[in-house]
Amino acid sequence: MKILLVEDNERVRDFVAKGLRESGHVVDQAANGRDGLFLASSETYDAIILDRMLPGGIDGIGIIEALRKTGNKTPILILSALAEVDDRIKGLKAGGDDYLTKPFAFGELMARLDALVRRSQRADVETVLSVGDLRMDLLARQVTRAGKPVDLQPREFKLLEYLMRHAEQAVTRTMLLENVWDYHFDPQTNVIDAHISKLRQKIDAPFDRPLLQTLRGVGYKLGAS
Repeated sequence: MKILLVEDNERVRDFVAKGLRESGHVVDQAANGRDGLFLASSETYDAIILDRMLPGGIDGIGIIEALRKTGNKTPILILSALAEVDDRIKGLKAGGDDYLTKPFAFGELMARLDALVRRSQRADVETVLSVGDLRMDLLARQVTRAGKPVDLQPREFKLLEYLMRHAEQAVTRTMLLENVWDYHFDPQTNVIDAHISKLRQKIDAPFDRPLLQTLRGVGYKLGAS
């Protein structure tokens, strides 16, 4: 998922962003209301994690109201030290989808975030990807091949998801760096090769027919043909 995190407390922001990235998500960050509203209005996100009290001339409630007035329906999880019932009601009435008070456990934040995204998905959104006998359930975050479960780490899952969404297509190193690692430069490491090798061991090595191909001088292709 691509997530916007708007939080002025640097310690909280770094903690949440680190956890989200370790779970395989892409994270954009803003430390004040002005920058948060700009990013939320100009980019597309799967979810927004939003602090109530923010510097920058607009607080979390103001951001929510501004987004909802323009028809932006991105799921919003409000974070706040304001724990009174009236505070929670105000946040939800403004258009927030859930309200989590500080301090919080990261596991609970992730559970609430996943629930918000699941609820927001329309029925026509593709939630299962298939390439040959390889199947990925995006909601359950489960992968199987020939009916057998394949255990993937978060980054491996995201890498495979990208390859499956571009099945039978050539996928370049640059495409993977930008869309799986969120790098807009080549760090000159073997990070892609290492992950591709691990992915092959899990989705191809135990089976008779390989699906993941290396295209010399180009990149990679996942396909059943």
